[in-house]
Amino acid sequence: MERKITYWTGLTQSIRTLAQGLRLTFAHILKARKSRSKISIQESGYFDQQTGIATVQYPHETIPVPDNGRYKLHNEIDDCIVCDKCAKICPVNCITIEPIRSAEEFGKTSDGTPKRIYAAKFDIDMAKCCFCGLCTTVCPTECLTMTKEYDFATFDITSHNFPFGSMSPDEIESKKKEWEEHQQLKTQSTSATTSAPSAKPTFKPKIKPPTSPDIPA
Repeated sequence: MERKITYWTGLTQSIRTLAQGLRLTFAHILKARKSRSKISIQESGYFDQQTGIATVQYPHETIPVPDNGRYKLHNEIDDCIVCDKCAKICPVNCITIEPIRSAEEFGKTSDGTPKRIYAAKFDIDMAKCCFCGLCTTVCPTECLTMTKEYDFATFDITSHNFPFGSMSPDEIESKKKEWEEHQQLKTQSTSATTSAPSAKPTFKPKIKPPTSPDIPA
């Protein structure tokens, strides 16, 4: 008799809990007939939306990206002075720069900084990037920024290397030759100045030692 009571009690409790779960699920189904509005997490009313479909139909729908998000790197090469600070501070060495010095100023950035170094190569390997943002912090002209583009997945990992250098191979060779010629002329002028005899002074004043009143001169 006790076993029958225990059996029917357990069966009744199972049916009751199952009904409660189905009731809760059905209530959520009724509330999820509409989708939530796609607002950024920084909005004040983001957590007020407790009902509705939370799933985003990506890529047809996207959630707004915060302005301070750290995603794909971009270099405005026209404002870059090729100072090499970003490559030095990068903890994973994802930035590769090949500079070519110029004998004179050849332009200015948007903030008025003079440009004296060409960027023969400026590559960013986003496959190595750890999205720390240190390179954007040390950039003196603020030409290196992290954009809102976060979806650049690909089947070929080599396509994650983004080149920003705009010089052609002929321009690179020409600028290298110009800098080599400038260095040769500078070396020749320095050697000529060093080999020239130095002019000796015709008169060297004599300095008398100071006399003390206690010591006779």
